[in-house]
Amino acid sequence: MAIPDYQTFMRPVLEYLADGQVHRFRDLVEAMADRFGLSAAERAELLPSGAQKKVNNRVGWAATYLSQAGLIERPGRGLLRISARGAEALYRYPDRIDVSVLEQYPDFIEFRERRRERGSDPARRSSRHSDLGESDGDDETPNDLLDRAVSINRAAVESEVLGAALKLSPTGFEELVVRLLERMGYGRLGSVERTSASGDAGVDGIISQDPLGLDRIYVQAKRYAEDRPVDRPRIHEFAGALLGKQGDRGVYITTSRFTDGAREQAERINARIELIDGARLAELLVQYGVGVQPEQTATLYKLDEDFFEGI
Repeated sequence: MAIPDYQTFMRPVLEYLADGQVHRFRDLVEAMADRFGLSAAERAELLPSGAQKKVNNRVGWAATYLSQAGLIERPGRGLLRISARGAEALYRYPDRIDVSVLEQYPDFIEFRERRRERGSDPARRSSRHSDLGESDGDDETPNDLLDRAVSINRAAVESEVLGAALKLSPTGFEELVVRLLERMGYGRLGSVERTSASGDAGVDGIISQDPLGLDRIYVQAKRYAEDRPVDRPRIHEFAGALLGKQGDRGVYITTSRFTDGAREQAERINARIELIDGARLAELLVQYGVGVQPEQTATLYKLDEDFFEGI
């Protein structure tokens, strides 16, 4: 038989994980290939780009979407485990689990909204689905399709990279922030250093924009869960730390979010403090290639009319 689309894989993936144990992705792919009786040729079939096996890609997308809905967990790299919500979904939906089912879960709706916010033309958005995600209609050009695929991928990876950041230790998260700032070009003529280990109260990192360290930006990095927002007192404390160092610029980075009071406090004080919440942090990590790696690229071609007119 032909390799199933990624939605057809969704319920079988959950069934395979139903024992509650942690499973390797490679074993999941092999189990799905066995489940659907794929031939050796089908198991070896590659995407048009040649970058990945098609069955791995489709099982991977099924797992990604299930993860976005909270039906499976990712306890480690290349590891998967069903969640309590996933076990309940197997009971509630005995025949098929697909995108229409996942839309019943707020986490998945939030993921879809993040993806749609990246769309270039809101008038083209719809809820119809295709083999690789959502379809906005039959009038899409290849460029439209590619842009949509990229936006879906970015939204999914941003969610996953933020989840990975939340699993880091506090010092590990500070190191992640330092690496991101370095990749963004801060400290290029000076340095970016983590300071919390040295007991520098109120500051987790210092960006020296020049070799002598005369131009400094102070960094606060806090790994908080989504239900623990950064509030006004935390910003006030950071502002006090800046004042103690005679600094006037700071960056407060968190995996969580900022309350309205926190944002008002950052606007009110004399020092300039940039607030970067979890959503923005995830965007920056993917944008600057920190904690992620490219999977494949695609090149679109167009007719070179000048070439043919010159012949």
